[in-house]
Amino acid sequence: MQPAALAKSEGNTLFPIVLSIVAAAATGVLWAYANPIQLVPGVIQWRIFAFLPPLIGILLGWKSGFICGYLGTIVWSLLAGTFIPAHSLIVDGIMVGLTGLVPGWMFDPAKTTFGRAVLIKIAAVCLIIGLIMVTAVSASLAFLGIFPFWWAMLYLGLSDVGPMIIGTPLLVIPALKILKGAHPSGFARF
Repeated sequence: MQPAALAKSEGNTLFPIVLSIVAAAATGVLWAYANPIQLVPGVIQWRIFAFLPPLIGILLGWKSGFICGYLGTIVWSLLAGTFIPAHSLIVDGIMVGLTGLVPGWMFDPAKTTFGRAVLIKIAAVCLIIGLIMVTAVSASLAFLGIFPFWWAMLYLGLSDVGPMIIGTPLLVIPALKILKGAHPSGFARF
């Protein structure tokens, strides 16, 4: 697939900002209500939509990816009843935000050809940033006395990292086609 011309229009920077906020709300709702498999009932569920922050980051820009991950975490924790100010606002929110920021910073559709090698790199980046996120969140949960570190590593790794490394590269090309079809004149990434 050829590099996309998403950054052609300089005047429409509001589009990715609004879309990232909408995606953040959708992410939080999906994480709260569309996770059919409970790994640790009431605490950790298999997040089949964990790919949304990195996907939004790649499509709309690194800031949009961070917004999607950070606000999605806040929405999820409030809806799921697991909001802990120090953990949710600082560690969990920021680290999940980074899962959207890093891939968005590394892969710009205007400068990237999404072939097999790039899709493998996206999966590798999602794996690395996912493991960093899981480690920090597990440490926070252990520090707060909520969950033992190694159990959190295992369950959060299963919950988040798998869907990120599979879903993000699998969906980036179809999502890019949909986005280009909906906004053919392009827009500035945020």
